[in-house]
Amino acid sequence: MTKVQTPHYTGIVPGKIRRGFDPHTFLSKVGEGRTILKSPKNQVIFSQGDAGDAVFYLQQGKVKLTVISQQGKEAIIALFEPGSFFGEACLAGEQIRVATVKTTEPSVIVRLEKQAMLRVLREEPTFAELFIAFMVTRNIRIQEDLIDQLFNSSEKRLARVLLLLAHFGKEGQAEPLIAKISQETLAEMVGTTRSRVSFFLNRFRKLGFIQYNGGIHVHSSLLNVVLHD
Repeated sequence: MTKVQTPHYTGIVPGKIRRGFDPHTFLSKVGEGRTILKSPKNQVIFSQGDAGDAVFYLQQGKVKLTVISQQGKEAIIALFEPGSFFGEACLAGEQIRVATVKTTEPSVIVRLEKQAMLRVLREEPTFAELFIAFMVTRNIRIQEDLIDQLFNSSEKRLARVLLLLAHFGKEGQAEPLIAKISQETLAEMVGTTRSRVSFFLNRFRKLGFIQYNGGIHVHSSLLNVVLHD
């Protein structure tokens, strides 16, 4: 994991809002309390049990958030795409990480030390709006995931995961072709076994809901599985 360093950042003037502040520009450059990590595939960004001392922002690539039980069972809690923050629990007092984050493809990640993150949230309203909007959206997704896990069958959960990965229902971001993803990963996301995932994928394919072509091509008809009672 390579750290890119540039000249020292002069910082933010306390109590003043800088005109023209662009949060995306801020997140694209290193500076005081900020470093950029260029991480290869399968690079651990932080591990369960590590100190919680920074927030991360994903510029490019994808990462997965996982937890491991005392019995050694691993579950995928979330997959993050560009534009995502993660590790933010340290802002609420989390001192020890309760999950592991690892890249699933080559990624570019901004690391913001806790104090630097708190400072820009306090002093730059446009940055705070960006962060809050992301957190609210993710909180809604977490609630939907919990409801899905509690009340839906594994078949429905798999269909929903595929639709989410294909960005169905997200305006302007429909990507019906999902890049290669293993059945093991899908099983960990759904909370079932690999054999069950394989069984359901074959069923979806036979029904014309999906196609395999270097990835999984998801058709809108897959919504029928989610909506059917």
